[in-house]
Amino acid sequence: MMNKPQTLVLRTLPFLIAMSFQTVHAQSAEKQDTKLPEVQVTSDKEQKYLVKQTSTATKTDTLLRDTPQAITVVSQELIRDQAMQSMADVIRYVPGVVTAQGEGNRDTAVFRGNSSTGDFFVDGIRDDVQYYRDFYNIESVEALKGSNAMIFGRGGSGGVINRVTKQAQWTPVTEASVSLGSWNNRRATVDLGRALDQNFAFRVTGMAENSESYRTGYTLNRSGVNPTLAIRAGENTSVVLGYEHFRDDRTADRGVPSYKGKPLAVDASTFFGNAEMSPTWSTVDALTAYIDHDLGNGVSLRNRTRYANYDKFYQNIYPGAVTSNGQSVAISAYNNATQRTNLFNQTDLVFDVTTGTIKHKFLAGIELGQQKTDNVRNTGYFPSVGINATSITVPLSNPYTNQVVFRQSATDANNYGEVETSGIYVQDQIEWNSQWQTIVGLRRDRFAVDFLNRRTNDKINVTDTPISPRVGLVFKPINDISIYGSYSIAYVPRAGDQLSSLTATNKSFDPEKFKNIEIGAKWDAMKDLSLSAAVYQLDRSNVAIADPTDSTKTILVDGQRAKGVELSITGKITSAWSIMGGYAYQDAKITKTQSATVLAGATLAQVPKNSASLWNRYDLNNTWGLGLGVVYRGEIYPSTDNTVVLPAFTRVDAAAFYNLNSQVRLQLNVENLADKAYYASANSNNNITPGSPRAVRVSANFKF
Repeated sequence: MMNKPQTLVLRTLPFLIAMSFQTVHAQSAEKQDTKLPEVQVTSDKEQKYLVKQTSTATKTDTLLRDTPQAITVVSQELIRDQAMQSMADVIRYVPGVVTAQGEGNRDTAVFRGNSSTGDFFVDGIRDDVQYYRDFYNIESVEALKGSNAMIFGRGGSGGVINRVTKQAQWTPVTEASVSLGSWNNRRATVDLGRALDQNFAFRVTGMAENSESYRTGYTLNRSGVNPTLAIRAGENTSVVLGYEHFRDDRTADRGVPSYKGKPLAVDASTFFGNAEMSPTWSTVDALTAYIDHDLGNGVSLRNRTRYANYDKFYQNIYPGAVTSNGQSVAISAYNNATQRTNLFNQTDLVFDVTTGTIKHKFLAGIELGQQKTDNVRNTGYFPSVGINATSITVPLSNPYTNQVVFRQSATDANNYGEVETSGIYVQDQIEWNSQWQTIVGLRRDRFAVDFLNRRTNDKINVTDTPISPRVGLVFKPINDISIYGSYSIAYVPRAGDQLSSLTATNKSFDPEKFKNIEIGAKWDAMKDLSLSAAVYQLDRSNVAIADPTDSTKTILVDGQRAKGVELSITGKITSAWSIMGGYAYQDAKITKTQSATVLAGATLAQVPKNSASLWNRYDLNNTWGLGLGVVYRGEIYPSTDNTVVLPAFTRVDAAAFYNLNSQVRLQLNVENLADKAYYASANSNNNITPGSPRAVRVSANFKF
């Protein structure tokens, strides 16, 4: 039997599509004055690193300059120029956000000190399963920093990442690329779009990649295809239907351990455990329907539906602590399987109203969702040590083992969960005059979890109803400069960002609360150059810890505080010189002792005090161009116990571009030009990823 959110979604979608096609017939009889805005398509030479507008942060088309929030947008051109192939590549150029290892099986972002594997979105719709995402079908990647619950609902504690997809349009698109690189990296992409007639257009993007790695035994195979169909259902209505199939198979690589407070000094290629027995794969099948209808007189209606089926598995044989004599290392293992279906529907009504000299842009919306998750975990046992041995010690000279079998332990997860969400939100963007603007928004969510522990047959039912406000004020001394302040709150329910953390102990606790206060400034210094600065404080409260006066009880405390500064520059300094860069200072601390190893005053894990990045592209003429990038990350602690430190590093990347003609561009990218040894990320004190040695990639891009 369908529950209410699913029933409402499935009832709403056919109605809206039917309304769209009815509009076609109605408007064929009577031509309307109001027209949908046309998609603007630019030539390759006109494309820029700078994106000036987004509809994600406010659910309305708003200039970034007028949005009271720190936002970084990584454009398709920057992704192409740097040959970015992973979320870690993108995050490198987002001030205030760093990437963690994710146990070698998923994207993990750390937003202003808050680690998350679930705050990822596609076209503003939740995409929260743990996997590695690709950019073959992506127009841009947006990082919205600070608490974002008013727009996105639960989570969004320190920020979110949204991927904006390519969609069918009536302008022909014929693009393809092939690339070859170090360690047998091979990749090909295609982007083909055509108008079928005045009312229908299609587009298909696709990708295939096969690669090895500087890490011994590591392999990667992935592929994806994303067809979309655009329909002009009359002058005032548009429909875009889409389907994506994506598959990612790779080795789950947990890196190297530490020794005496720093990463173990071994060759970057050394794999600990067993690469062949550490597979991870993800399959995503997603259906989408996007409907936009202009009602006229400044009123528009938008509906977004996404159904996605995820199948995720990972198995890892990974390192633990090195023995005190530095001769051996402990190896452990487990595997985990997750199947999830997501169904989300968003309906937004936007209307513009002018009262005297004051302009309002009102937003009223509702989001309905259902998520069903199966999760099973098995522990790895080492029978050569003992029938119930969960680790084995191997020599550092050969840190390999294949003596492992997998079965459920007495505490391994075997659960099923259903989540029903419904959110209602309202927002008003007020333009008082040419200098003052205000944004005020409020969202109320209902988040209901039914959780079944199949191992114990325990059932847990919890419903949370958080209210998430956002207030922002913008002052524009001149048109090209905005000075802003903002305040927002977000919540993370006890089920966690992966809906698997709910227990009989924590079910009665209030959700964790995140409060973000931010002031900043944005300046469009030139037509195609933008600078921004932000200062923020992000507080995390309702953190559950053991009661220091009674260890049998749990209490909620204010747990951590992150304060920081973010600076960014994006765009063109001259017609030939494109740039993107930023700097972040972060002071992120534990504010209340939470355990014997997580003490007040400790620095949050994975958070560098200083980090910076700067990418430059200079076109020497219409044929040749050069690129140079520098990335700096200060030292970080992999864990909040602060006993191990990853040293700071500076990495230099370079590129060269050659336009063979108007249709063919050749590209050379060199990562880690100086071939420096460094440590890129970590998951814990003993799961540390060595950075890649110098890597070369040659690409040919075709555009017809």
